[in-house]
Amino acid sequence: MNSELFNEIRALEDVNSFSKHEKLVQGIINAIDQKIISRGDMLPSVNQMIRELTYARETIVKAYKELINRGIVESKNRRGYFVSTEDTEQHLKVCLLLFAFDTFQETFYQSFRNNLGENVHLDIFFHHNNPQIFETIVRDVKGKYGMYVIAPIPQPQSVHLLEELPMNKFLMVDRYLQLKDEHSYIVQEFEESSYEAFAALAPRIKEFKEFVFLFKPSSAEPDEVLKSYKKFIKDFNINGTLKNKYEPGSIEPGKVYFTIHNLELWQMLKDTKNKGMTLGKDLGILSHNDDYVKEIIFDGITTFSIDFANMGKMAAEFVLSKKPVKLVMKNELIRRNSL
Repeated sequence: MNSELFNEIRALEDVNSFSKHEKLVQGIINAIDQKIISRGDMLPSVNQMIRELTYARETIVKAYKELINRGIVESKNRRGYFVSTEDTEQHLKVCLLLFAFDTFQETFYQSFRNNLGENVHLDIFFHHNNPQIFETIVRDVKGKYGMYVIAPIPQPQSVHLLEELPMNKFLMVDRYLQLKDEHSYIVQEFEESSYEAFAALAPRIKEFKEFVFLFKPSSAEPDEVLKSYKKFIKDFNINGTLKNKYEPGSIEPGKVYFTIHNLELWQMLKDTKNKGMTLGKDLGILSHNDDYVKEIIFDGITTFSIDFANMGKMAAEFVLSKKPVKLVMKNELIRRNSL
């Protein structure tokens, strides 16, 4: 197999428009296309390439790195280089790691996927705010992709894991973590923009007797939003109540309910309908993270949110251009019928 592979590479020697590393890349691609090598096959080591082709070590390493970035080859620690796909048309292999596939994250994903174009291979993973799952995924994908787009768990252990990735191929999205090296990010700002949303809604909230925030400690919910809520009810003399979850059937008139979780929102809307109450009149509901459904149901749910479609578009632009980006997106209030 190796002799046929080397023949494919040598067949490009007379192509003057190719550099040596381009001849090596194209030779391996040609060998895959002609079924000389297939997915899972081990490629010659760098030292074997040097002996057979007399190319410089840097040239061979550069070629293998390009093939890895395109997702055609993968490097397995201490075992060598292997063919990872027979789809040689793809130009880049991208790892996307998100919290979960909620509706607003689906909006981000669809925009990201659409703006990447057809010749990019995208694998999507979810860590569900579980540190063990997050660590397993990050360690498993390291070295196998040309670009990494990751929504991290905001904790110290995540920092050490992310710092093992190549920073020029890494984009942090959604939550921000400070890393020791310069890195690109497109993330949300929570604390200031949450407070501004609450403050803008203060006259409406005061029309009700209580402002209930459903917040789960030690969850994926941003602590900054909780800080803003506590400051708001103090500054505006609001009767506020914290609850760690919504109990089905417990919805009451005269209150404003604020939840970050969509499953709680759907249950509250169901209970509102079942009890014959009118949203925006008998009670108010405020939600975080906007999506198309919230524009429509119950004549619209008031939210504060970033534009996830725009975040996805900008993330795709970074992946394609590799131009460094440092952007903090503020959540904006979107007023609708529910409050």
